[in-house]
Amino acid sequence: MNTGAPANRDAQGMPATGGGAARRASAGLDLSQWKYLSGEAREPQMHAILTVRADGTENGGGAAGPVLAQVLAVDCSSSMAYPQEKLRAAHQAAVAALRLLPDGTPFAVVRGAHSASVVYPETETMVRADPRHRAEAERAVHRLIAGGGTCIGSWLDLSRRLLAEADAPIGHVLLLTDGRNEHDRLMPLADVLEACAGRFVCDAWGIGDGWDGRELLRVTSRLHGRASSVQEEAALAREYEHLMRRLLAKSIPELVISVTPMAGAEVRYLKQVFPTEVELDPLDPGGEATRRFVTRAWGDETRRYQLCLSADPAGRPRGEDLQLAVVSLDVPGGEVEPAPPLPCLVHWTDDEALSGYSDIHVEHFEQHQRLGEAVAAATDAHRDGERDLAQQHLGTAVRLAHAVGADQSLGRLERLVEIDDPAAGRVRLRPGVAAVDFEHLITASSHSTYGPASGAADAMTPASLLAGGPGAATVRCAACDGRVPAAARFCPLCGHGLSGRP
Repeated sequence: MNTGAPANRDAQGMPATGGGAARRASAGLDLSQWKYLSGEAREPQMHAILTVRADGTENGGGAAGPVLAQVLAVDCSSSMAYPQEKLRAAHQAAVAALRLLPDGTPFAVVRGAHSASVVYPETETMVRADPRHRAEAERAVHRLIAGGGTCIGSWLDLSRRLLAEADAPIGHVLLLTDGRNEHDRLMPLADVLEACAGRFVCDAWGIGDGWDGRELLRVTSRLHGRASSVQEEAALAREYEHLMRRLLAKSIPELVISVTPMAGAEVRYLKQVFPTEVELDPLDPGGEATRRFVTRAWGDETRRYQLCLSADPAGRPRGEDLQLAVVSLDVPGGEVEPAPPLPCLVHWTDDEALSGYSDIHVEHFEQHQRLGEAVAAATDAHRDGERDLAQQHLGTAVRLAHAVGADQSLGRLERLVEIDDPAAGRVRLRPGVAAVDFEHLITASSHSTYGPASGAADAMTPASLLAGGPGAATVRCAACDGRVPAAARFCPLCGHGLSGRP
């Protein structure tokens, strides 16, 4: 655990192996925080970044039988017919995904319009993949025609019912749409997401020029998936293949992150911030003090989470480390070796210079959140015909993307603006920018980078921290009020010189 600044150390939590024996899958846990809080703060909060790693899942994580159950939900609304390349790309992508399903995998293909129906098999059930069923499903996909409206809630509700009958620990829906959820009143998406949450993972893709990026993010954030899009229809099949290969490498259905606060502390929230933003709700929000958060469908991968705790300094000693909470991992079924629990600390101090720092990893992901907010604001401004305001918000997005190293978002932004100075956010809106360009940008902005550059995150000794020296922490810029690396000479957000700071 890092209590002053992240040490970037390896935390695989892997048991020793030898003699070529099969290795048990393992889960690692690390925690990065700035433990110093002001004892005079009105409503102090402690923020920390949890890094969770799964390793050794290529051995199956102890699972027996098929791990995955797959539903392909294909948008067949009327708009998919124009241009014809959209529906053709949807056919090809669905077939590409079907061909990758291992024998024994339960699967079904759903036709989505203002209502949903199963097109393969011919009843509301799932079949297990084998050469015959895959070939029949391919033929059924190629017979799909466009017609009707769009009610995404009905597609997800049918998928939920299908997956409820599947004998596989990981349920997954791959959803494609080219339009907005115009028939939501037929089956409100909010209600469906509530019913589907925790039951399966959903990845959602946008194609064409009529879909809503924030709507896709609403679905995937609630259902632990990713929102993505393609600008060229021909790229969809290749993207489906990449996604399916990543999906088939997953063998751990879920990991549970437990946070137990000490007396005087309370869990405010835990959310996934890398590789994408995902909402996490506690299993029993009104029960005991311990909050348990379920994370879904793991392979060999790393994810990062932001933890927020409220704390009360009243009656607590100053000038010493106190345990604020304990964070632990649990793997239902016991097939995976979990990492040992870690403490989250607080050190109440009256030293304003010390409490003025913040953890650099926490700030990195908060900058990502501000990047998404700038993109959303630019989208709204452009939709309202306010091009100058849209350009201003896009400049802010460029500045933030440059500061956090979000290369994918920068690449998307360059399609909308000419960038004169990325560090200062000086941009010019390109002529002919279309509304769908903003939707592509919204989905890209939900994909975060891992963290700050390693050089900015070198750990410090307690002595140097108490001396007030800079390290893997942040301070506020007097010019823009943004958080910047404490060791920086210039603010990467506004360019203001920081040489005069203490």
